[in-house]
Amino acid sequence: MTTAKDILATYPADLGNIDQDKLARCVEACTMCAQVCTACADACLSEGMVGDLIKCIRTDMDCADICNVTASVLSRHTGYDANVTAALLKACAVACKACGDECASHADMHDHCRLCAEACRACEAACDELLAALG
Repeated sequence: MTTAKDILATYPADLGNIDQDKLARCVEACTMCAQVCTACADACLSEGMVGDLIKCIRTDMDCADICNVTASVLSRHTGYDANVTAALLKACAVACKACGDECASHADMHDHCRLCAEACRACEAACDELLAALG
């Protein structure tokens, strides 16, 4: 199985001063978070009390979209713009915090929300670490 680190290592040009380990971890955390948030939103839709989970579903879907975009942009390096990358990492961390907080509030009743909160926290941390490494 190819990892983000494997594919980044094949890039033909110099990636500059970007910490490739943190970059790869962030891409993978964003990809995983997007998948988990999508699955959590779908699981919420199957719950009997779906009306109580509307905010959770919305936050899951927003977070999944933002994580997918962040992973895509982080995977492209030609014409790299540090300002765009930094703004996207900040937005992704904010979305992951909001989603993690919302899912955590339902975690005692729904395992899918507990797992989603964990994935969101991991992705938020990965975004923050890469952002700090970018300076």
